[in-house]
Amino acid sequence: MPLRMFCVALAVVLSINALIFYLLSHSIRAVIVNTLASSLIFQVGYFASVLFLIWRSGRPAQLDKHFDAGKVSRRQLPPCRKDEK
Repeated sequence: MPLRMFCVALAVVLSINALIFYLLSHSIRAVIVNTLASSLIFQVGYFASVLFLIWRSGRPAQLDKHFDAGKVSRRQLPPCRKDEK
C-alpha cells in the first residue's frame, strides 16, 4: 500500500474512531488518548508490514543462491543493435 493511500485511510479510520468514541464517552480527553493510541497501533502495523515485504523480497534470492549455485536463473535479453553480440 502506498504511503499516500495509507495516510488517507489512517485519517478516515481515526476520524470515525474519534467520533464514535466521543458519542459513547462524551469525554474529549478520552477521545484524544484513544485516538493517539489507535494511530500508534496503525503505524506499528504499517511498519511491520513494510519490514515483512522487505524480508519476503530478499527471501527468493537467498533460496536461489542456496539451491541453484551453478545455474543462471535470469533470462538473457537480446542485444539492442545488430552489431552487438
